Amino acid sequence: MSKIDALIDNKIIQNIVVWIFLFLAMYIMIQADDKVSMTLGVIAFLCPPIYINNLLILPLFFKGRKVLASMLVIVNLLVFAAVGTYLTVYLSDTFEWRMFYNLIGILLLTFSFSSSIKIARDSFERRHQNKQAELELLKGQLNPHFLFNTLNNLYGLSVIKSDALPSLMLKLSDLLRYSLYETSEKLVPLAKEIHYLENYIALEKIRLEDKVKVDFHISGAADTVKIAPMLLIVFVENAFKYLGKNNKEEENVLIHLEISETSLIFRCENSIGTLKNEPEDLITKNKGIGVQNAKKRLVLLYPNRHRLTNKETANQYSVCLTIEV
Repeated sequence: MSKIDALIDNKIIQNIVVWIFLFLAMYIMIQADDKVSMTLGVIAFLCPPIYINNLLILPLFFKGRKVLASMLVIVNLLVFAAVGTYLTVYLSDTFEWRMFYNLIGILLLTFSFSSSIKIARDSFERRHQNKQAELELLKGQLNPHFLFNTLNNLYGLSVIKSDALPSLMLKLSDLLRYSLYETSEKLVPLAKEIHYLENYIALEKIRLEDKVKVDFHISGAADTVKIAPMLLIVFVENAFKYLGKNNKEEENVLIHLEISETSLIFRCENSIGTLKNEPEDLITKNKGIGVQNAKKRLVLLYPNRHRLTNKETANQYSVCLTIEV
């Protein structure tokens, strides 16, 4: 979180800004010889009832105790209207009922204004907390999903006692080290994600024993760009998921990454051949946990800043993801 964001989220600063705004508004409206003193006096008078309403009474509405909360609002209103009327009479040495009614109107207006600000702020904080919780949950679901698929690969190689197993385990160790220890931040350098993809592709090449043609191409500088961790791997993993099962057709994977100062364009294509007719292996249904989570993370992290499209032909499936960075 940047220093500016921390200042914006600071509740004390938020309250100070609101009171400064009220001071300026009242300073313009109040007609008196000493406008500053009069305005400060009004602010000092309004502080107690407003904070009593916001901190003690308003939470009762959200706890379902609406009758009690409504009664306390009325009591708070009448008590401070009476106190304000008494102070006004003491200072002016005159009494009129309209003083009392005017104070009730002023208090109602300030209660409505302050309550609206508090409700809006609390609602924003709740949505932010829910979003963070969902992101953590999605990330937590994604890593075990990837691990499960990779362990399946390890098991397959161990059954046939492949010589590629030790090298595969080293690659897996490097992948897990990154996913466990370097993805705690909201954004990570794109260069690290690219290195992660390179390791994963190398791992898959060992599993497939070079039976699949892989074209991994990057254009542009990745040093200054950051991206959500473990986002692109989902689509690359899906591209390799069903390869190596069809010995009759040539299989290939094409992964292109175009990087500019304002956007990142990721394209991933893979052959599907006759496998696309298998009911449980339909990639385009996107029933996997990884793809669904990637879509949700994109909506949460890049709202109105991304475009995800997919296309299927007779022998090929492709995904194109554009992100404004």
